[in-house]
Amino acid sequence: MSGGIRDQPEEIPQPTPRRIFQERQRITGLPLYFQGYLSVRHSRCQEFRVYWTELRGTMLFFYDDKKAPTYSQKLDISALTSATNVCPEENGSAQFILMLLDGELELKANDCECGKEWKGFILTVTKMSVPPDESLLPEQLTRMHEVLEKEKKRRTMVKNCSSTSMTRSSSPSSTLTTMPVCFYAVSRQQATEMLEKNPSCGNLILRPGSESKNYAITIRHKLDFKHYKVVSKGTSYIIELERRVTLPSLQDVVNYFVTQTQGHLEPFVIQTGAAEDPVFRKHAGC
Repeated sequence: MSGGIRDQPEEIPQPTPRRIFQERQRITGLPLYFQGYLSVRHSRCQEFRVYWTELRGTMLFFYDDKKAPTYSQKLDISALTSATNVCPEENGSAQFILMLLDGELELKANDCECGKEWKGFILTVTKMSVPPDESLLPEQLTRMHEVLEKEKKRRTMVKNCSSTSMTRSSSPSSTLTTMPVCFYAVSRQQATEMLEKNPSCGNLILRPGSESKNYAITIRHKLDFKHYKVVSKGTSYIIELERRVTLPSLQDVVNYFVTQTQGHLEPFVIQTGAAEDPVFRKHAGC
């Protein structure tokens, strides 16, 4: 080999922080309020596991790696009932517990100050007020007040979208019928295009079926689209699956698909052409 210069192994290009942020924003559809490393243990688990964690809206998203664009787990903390004090440990870390309706979540931060900051931001977005913690620094309190204002605006937008959608009906001849807010009078192709062009705004649409009085569900699953027939029979609705499912209302139909995927719904505004319409966002299961 001439010149005494050895060939260097070719490095695999890594995504830039900006690209990672944009991808996470696209996938979650929620504003980022706070982030950092946390050790996490569910009440049913025995060991802590370290995650790069993001607080977006009232959701915690857990990533296996700081540069991973897709979360591995998520948790809705909107139903937080309380949180314990931040307790320092011998190794310098600090632990606190979130009390949720369906169990507890134990969290460990790198140090006591970081733990108090995490707890402060979590209480801010779940209780809609900045906690009166004298140990928090002025700049930390300022950031929490800024996050509080952002969360208020986000919730106002969600509420307005939901209120507008709840007045929509399936047709002009049935104005007294309340439809789920994820209902759109669109075709299969239009539903697919809506979900494809607005990936951060939802992946479930309830739409009219090919036959009168029937409906259909279109779901975006990863890179594929699935369509399900919903038959109206008397006062019930039948989902045409391998094993038929009968439910009493269209909202129960929507709830069924959410439950089966361990997701949850949250309305967002998306562009569907000339106007903006609200649609439910369904988060994929953990």
